[in-house]
Amino acid sequence: MIELYQHELCGACSRVRRKLTDLGLDWISRTVSPSISKRERVVELTGQPLVPVLVDPDNRMVVTESHDICAYLDEIYGTATI
Repeated sequence: MIELYQHELCGACSRVRRKLTDLGLDWISRTVSPSISKRERVVELTGQPLVPVLVDPDNRMVVTESHDICAYLDEIYGTATI
């Protein structure tokens, strides 16, 4: 199942949440601390502490940057307008 590492106050994370919802995808929210110094798992996955980070285990993909994540979701799972 798709995982989204995010925090609620992040505008870029909100954009990705809307895209996931618009596409009707099942996904798990992995809420991280707003403090970038407390994002060890994100750093393990990507080498950097920034969110959003999308993990798609079915396709063995880890995608960062909200625009890249939305483009990936459109390409793999269909299109929707946000």
